[in-house]
Amino acid sequence: MLPLTRPASRWRRLSAWIGPAISLGILASALWQVHALDWQTLLAYVPRSPLVWLVLAVNYLSGPVGDWVIFRKLWKIPLEGVFPLIKKMIGNQILLSYVGEVYFYDWARRHVKMAGSPFGAVKDVAILSAIAGYAMTLVMMIVAWPYIKQFGFGINGSELQGSIAIMLVTGLGITVFRNRLLSLPRADLLFVLAVHMVRMTVNTVLTAVLWSLMLPAVPLSSWLILSTGRLLVTRLPLIPNQEIAFAGALAILGGPVSQAHEMITVIALFITAIHIAVYIAMLVLDLAQKERNA
Repeated sequence: MLPLTRPASRWRRLSAWIGPAISLGILASALWQVHALDWQTLLAYVPRSPLVWLVLAVNYLSGPVGDWVIFRKLWKIPLEGVFPLIKKMIGNQILLSYVGEVYFYDWARRHVKMAGSPFGAVKDVAILSAIAGYAMTLVMMIVAWPYIKQFGFGINGSELQGSIAIMLVTGLGITVFRNRLLSLPRADLLFVLAVHMVRMTVNTVLTAVLWSLMLPAVPLSSWLILSTGRLLVTRLPLIPNQEIAFAGALAILGGPVSQAHEMITVIALFITAIHIAVYIAMLVLDLAQKERNA
């Protein structure tokens, strides 16, 4: 029995370093991006309207809050569980895709009491997020088809057909083999999928509202179409250069295209700066909490 317990013990010691190692990696990436940020442009475009900051904050938190709703139902996690979910989002966006899922899995394994391993639920939620993205893209493609035909969004026919085929085959494959790929009950899977769809809809609408507040000369309806176009070009799997495709989507404005491109770039800078500030603030709070508990 001893040779069997040693590897397990060694794995437990190794796994204890997973969360801190990921946290250190995210912090290093955040500090590097502090150096890389264009602070002059960022400070020049700081919004004065509180409404802009409110919409930006709600949009920023829509992902972690949606995840919290999901894991609240699955595991009954407390409200403070939203903080590791924010870290999950930041890790995915500024360090490496899906590293956030690894971090959250490690957190859940240590903090959440449940039957069995949390790996299956984390895996299922990640898979269903991708499926919801594909489903949302197909729905938006149908809704925006007249505008796709008119403006192109930088997408050619073969790329579009190939992307649709990949999304349909992927969705069909997961549906057919769901009993092998997914571990959650059917009712939970449908709930998770619905929350992901609502979250993506909220994000698409609030992104358009934010753009409209930043550049009110353009009608909100145009921003909604453009936000839909952004969803399409970022979700379609065979688009080789999403930046060029999105630049083509800006033609729908028929007006201040250069201003719109600059404004969207600035919002991306704001979000990166918020990631950095929020992550460092949460690390400081974690250290303060450990000091109080010492």
